[in-house]
Amino acid sequence: MKLLGIHHITAIAGDPQRNLDFYRKILGLRFVKRTVNFDDPSSYHFYFGDRVGTPGTVITFFPWPGVRRGTRGNSQVVATSFAIPQGSLNHWNDHLKEHSITVENILRFGEQGLRFTDPDGLLIELIASDFPSPGASRPPRDRDRAERREDGGEGNFKLSAIREFHAPTLQLPDSAPTEKLLTETLGFHQIAEEGSRRRFGLRSGPHLNPLPQGEANVLPHARAEGSTSTQLDLVERRDGPHGHIAVGTVHHMAFRTPSNEEQLKWREKLVDLGFMVSPVMDREYFHSIYFREPNGILFEIATEGPGFTIDEPAEHLGEGLKLPKQFEAHRSAIEQALPPISLK
Repeated sequence: MKLLGIHHITAIAGDPQRNLDFYRKILGLRFVKRTVNFDDPSSYHFYFGDRVGTPGTVITFFPWPGVRRGTRGNSQVVATSFAIPQGSLNHWNDHLKEHSITVENILRFGEQGLRFTDPDGLLIELIASDFPSPGASRPPRDRDRAERREDGGEGNFKLSAIREFHAPTLQLPDSAPTEKLLTETLGFHQIAEEGSRRRFGLRSGPHLNPLPQGEANVLPHARAEGSTSTQLDLVERRDGPHGHIAVGTVHHMAFRTPSNEEQLKWREKLVDLGFMVSPVMDREYFHSIYFREPNGILFEIATEGPGFTIDEPAEHLGEGLKLPKQFEAHRSAIEQALPPISLK
């Protein structure tokens, strides 16, 4: 029984059109699914990722127009990070500044990156990484030519050098119980440390380089090989303010499990450890269970499949509103209640 890495990260946005334009046109991600919040069909649920929404590439949003902004702080995922190719930082820096986005240069565990916020204040990081990942075999301009033929030009693929998640940052008032959950239950172990920041990688995934003996505070290159989406960072802020989840903050983070059977085993294991775990929920494109880690961050364990092409072909992902069966009879009312959006 093992986790395979991050499945997706879900955040809260404000205006849906502004959110759609930023992640498609500025970050170059593909809009892979337009649906509704299954717990509140009066609001959208947007999914962005690679060409087919591969687990490990997908960021999702609940757009809540008119809701006030949240605040980042303890007991939150405070930074959502993506891996980009080495050599692309200057290109991204120039591109973001052309769109009047304030950019900060960062250096973390020997890797350079850029930090900025989306229009709702969500903190985004682009980290230059060597690691191969799905879709990374072709340079961006070649992918641009090939993929535009498949999806009719949807998304800015010339800039779609975002490959997958890099290590997101979880800020905690007390990191010890969360570290215990990660290392003793979920299959992570510590692979690097820098000040108050500790990086953890999955033992399962793939080809993890162990922490060198006696070098716990150096480690500029101690990291998981093969996929940056198997990593996360914990930052302890004992006196930090508690975050408030609303627009511009992360709602939850999901981990990947390969099958429904393993998901049930995870649920049983977590319940035995005393966690309050939701029943299995059918999210149409994957199945989910939810629980809160000891510092209060909402975690999800989601299955890899069936995936986003279950209800529309890859070349038409995101074009129409997709509803689960329980809401289909109310389609007309739901469509009238949702704000109009455009993919132009």
